[in-house]
Amino acid sequence: MAKALPKNQEVAEQLELLADLLELEGEPSFRVIAYRRAATRIRETPGSVAQLALDGNAKELPGIGKTIEEKIVQIVDDGEMHALTKRKGLIPPEVVSFMRLPGLGPKSAAKIWKELGITTVADLRVAAEAEQLRALSGFGARTEERILHALSQKATLAPVRPLLGAGLAPVLAVVEVLRAHPAADLVSEAGSVRRRKETFRDLDVIATAKDPRALIDYFVGLEWVSEVAAHGDTKATVVSHDGLRFDLRVVPPESFGNLLQHFTGSKDHNVALREAAVKKGLSISEYGVKTAETGEVFTTRDEPELYEFLGYQYIPPELRENLGELDAARKGELPELVDVKHVRGDLHVHSTWSSDGKNTMEEMARRCIERGYQYMAITDHSHYLREGRLEAQWREVEQLNEKLAPFRILRGIEANIRANGEVDVAEELLAQLDWVVASLHQAFDKNPTERIVSAIEHPYVHCIGHPTARKINKRAPADVDIERVIAKALETGTFLELNSQPDRLDLRDVNARRAGEAGLKVPVNTDAHQISALDWMEIGIAQARRAWLTKDHVLNTRTWKQVETLKKR
Repeated sequence: MAKALPKNQEVAEQLELLADLLELEGEPSFRVIAYRRAATRIRETPGSVAQLALDGNAKELPGIGKTIEEKIVQIVDDGEMHALTKRKGLIPPEVVSFMRLPGLGPKSAAKIWKELGITTVADLRVAAEAEQLRALSGFGARTEERILHALSQKATLAPVRPLLGAGLAPVLAVVEVLRAHPAADLVSEAGSVRRRKETFRDLDVIATAKDPRALIDYFVGLEWVSEVAAHGDTKATVVSHDGLRFDLRVVPPESFGNLLQHFTGSKDHNVALREAAVKKGLSISEYGVKTAETGEVFTTRDEPELYEFLGYQYIPPELRENLGELDAARKGELPELVDVKHVRGDLHVHSTWSSDGKNTMEEMARRCIERGYQYMAITDHSHYLREGRLEAQWREVEQLNEKLAPFRILRGIEANIRANGEVDVAEELLAQLDWVVASLHQAFDKNPTERIVSAIEHPYVHCIGHPTARKINKRAPADVDIERVIAKALETGTFLELNSQPDRLDLRDVNARRAGEAGLKVPVNTDAHQISALDWMEIGIAQARRAWLTKDHVLNTRTWKQVETLKKR
């Protein structure tokens, strides 16, 4: 029997651990970044990267060179990269876990290990309780408190970056507060949160000001700041009471557009942008674009003007990942991305009819009306709607539709896909519903692709909810053959949901893009279990924009009458 090849997830995890260990050793950042980029690319590749490596074709993937391809073959042959095995023998295993604690990064973890000789989590706790960490340069009492709190909460110590859903509202609030200050000129969020990546490390803010020092002093003195990690004339870093790290940089007014672009674009995007500029005799820095022949430097306060000067359409922040956007922008072929204002309704909403719902159907509907929607599909969990409860819910829907007209509540359900691929609701009931979502909720390792395909083939299933069942930072995606699922969905007229819950965002961006390119309409839904969660639509639409989806790609930018014409019959 042939030996099973390692999954892409396993290969990526080894590369990420190797990057962690290299960072702890103080290796050059370009090596660390190369391994992390390769890990990301491997996670996003639909087929087996291990098989590609064995065939000598993995190096054809962007970011995968001959050296990394050889390391992947080592995983296949020996179970682990040789470089990883070597470094695991040199670095105490628990030191890597220090990096996962709030406020600690590789440099801090290395200091604790090398300067204090601490190699275990237990010894770290003892040192923090004894106030020994604050003796290290860059450490303080607040850092010790956060470490002790994390350890007392039995933190997982797994690689964790905060979710976009935890950081987006706070960083936008900070931007608004800074804009209101008398010294402020232009202020914007930047970095990965401006690209609306699903997780982030720090929350970056770029600003110009008449008096930079006054704006910086105001920023570090805000009431929610628990620790000031850095405080200069034009830069400051603070940590909030809930552990979020904010970086503010106040830049020259004339270069705001240049700096905003630089601090927003991913490293891959910015490197590709600079390489293309060099071929045209231009040199890009964060402060301007220099023409080699004349020495003239182009600066701008306006980011779109910068892209125009370089010969591109304006590239929305969500697309700046070097995944084809520069070529498309050069040709003037970037899509007009979907916007949250285009959404007409939410097709995955829960209420108190599910025991985990926090608000009534009427409360959820009224919040949808406030958001400007025309309809809402009530899709409570099927296992809470047994023994006549589903029919009782229909009666309430009918009453509310009379009361809330012209807004419409659609009769829906979220059914479970069983381990054998069956849907756990009788066909005679499903046939009477406006909208049926079927989802994996358990046994994620048991033939997930076959089960989803079986549900897609069901005549009354309209949509597959959160297709890979991932929970970011908690649960890896099920091993679903997305290409096959997309093909079957197209064949049967079934939709694949992009779920807006911040810890799901499932379909993820690369898979949603595949679906859109294949011609599949993608409903962007919140899966809201309470009123506040209906606002997650902004995050879901941001994910759709990262997937290059337009208004036409997103199913629920249509009226319900238009959606009905696209449903399977």
